[in-house]
Amino acid sequence: MKLGVVGLPNVGKSTLFNAITHAGAEAANYPFCTIEPNVGVVAVPDERLDRLARLYNSKKVTPAVVEFVDIAGLVKGASRGEGLGNKFLSHIREVDAIVHVVRCFEDENVTHVESSVDPVRDIETINLELILADAEAVAKRQDRIGGAARGGADKGAAREYAFLERLAAHLGAGEPAGTLPMDEDERALLDDLFLLSAKPVVYCANISERDMGEGEENVPFVQQVKRYASEHGAETIVVCAKTEEELSQMDEADRALFLEEFGLKESGLDKLIRASYSLLGLISYLTAGEKETRAWTIVKGTRAPQAAGKIHSDFEKGFIRAEVVDYETLLECGGLTGAREKGKVRSEGKDYVMKDGDVVLFRFNV
Repeated sequence: MKLGVVGLPNVGKSTLFNAITHAGAEAANYPFCTIEPNVGVVAVPDERLDRLARLYNSKKVTPAVVEFVDIAGLVKGASRGEGLGNKFLSHIREVDAIVHVVRCFEDENVTHVESSVDPVRDIETINLELILADAEAVAKRQDRIGGAARGGADKGAAREYAFLERLAAHLGAGEPAGTLPMDEDERALLDDLFLLSAKPVVYCANISERDMGEGEENVPFVQQVKRYASEHGAETIVVCAKTEEELSQMDEADRALFLEEFGLKESGLDKLIRASYSLLGLISYLTAGEKETRAWTIVKGTRAPQAAGKIHSDFEKGFIRAEVVDYETLLECGGLTGAREKGKVRSEGKDYVMKDGDVVLFRFNV
């Protein structure tokens, strides 16, 4: 999973990126301090792996990972080259989803490019730049296939051009690409364009340290973000980027105590990954043994042979069956042998749809 982190300058974007990736992107109180996209790979927190590894005395534990791409702060007019320009928008064309960090705190010591804090205005500024950049990309595609489409001989080009005309009008009205009604064929055409405004979004409301705690969801700025996100089919999480940075430097025991003190059940990173998995319809199945315990990320609804192909293409080609047991059941039985003795291991065929937390042993023959 690859997530692009965007936002206006000085909203806490790079501070949050630093916290969740430990990558050390420069975070300073002026726009455009991130002048190259910073990339960090983060292990997905999953306590199931640790418990399975202890059960099997695994020599290696391999979690699922998320790749974060931190983009320089965008400003009004970025799609036309303002600030650092739309060069930076190109860095998030191929991400799976966008993490949009929104400033939800007042601080006279941290400048705001619009001189005031207004989360909805800030969201709409960024979203408009994404839409305008997409409109330019669509226009370029129209220019490339226009000749073939007008000639009439290439029916595929003609169909695509008709779709692009509808899409261009939709973007021109200030609407994101993802909200255009379309059939499956048109959805495939849209996916090939890698448009920014077609990507799912997680809004990350960045609050002050004094607003942290059990009532953080009720901060007025946060409420504004949540209403906007709900109206536009997006997810919202609440974080304090400064606190996340402090948490990233603590050991596990201190981190747990800190979260408990503030009445928080999980860190911002945990919330962000959980929201992203939900938004993208992702789950993890597990493999476990003495050599390695590992999590594999798949799309919800994936069948057993395709899940096996995540490990190796030969597993999919020569798929025979999957021996499956639920994670909790496996622990209760003390391992695969105990689960087999109690009749808890299921033999599943090619039509089996994988579930989150399945522990699997694939049987194949090539």
